Amino acid sequence: MKKLIAVIGAGDCEPEIYDQAYELGQLLSENGFTVVCGGLGGVMEAVCKGVKSSNGTTIGILPGNETSEANQYVDFGVATGMGIGRNIIIIRSASIVIAVNGKFGTLSELAFALQLNKPVIGLNTWDVSDQILEVKSPQEALIKVKEILNNV
Repeated sequence: MKKLIAVIGAGDCEPEIYDQAYELGQLLSENGFTVVCGGLGGVMEAVCKGVKSSNGTTIGILPGNETSEANQYVDFGVATGMGIGRNIIIIRSASIVIAVNGKFGTLSELAFALQLNKPVIGLNTWDVSDQILEVKSPQEALIKVKEILNNV
């Protein structure tokens, strides 16, 4: 079974962060990973767009009741009707979590991931735990993903 990689981050972001998330999506897809995210805008849209540019697969776990809320790059939208409660579903679904920047929703997802002992990689994100493997680029994030999976 393919490994699901969660990419979490804010629903709106600066162009530099958008570009990083896009590149991360490309790299993950090129290396055979499926991406799960919150399915909306900002980092979530960028990573999905990057995945699709490499013909990969995206899953969006949506806060609302309609799959039509997903960004245009989501292949499989899951309408939860749970609002921010959907964050736990994103984290539980993934083998590894990559946080790209982010706001308070990202912070809650990081907390869930750490509580559940999920490997967490951080790219320009919250510095809340020494368990978050900080990286400086999407390429470094991919290297960490591969290292983690080789040690499982």
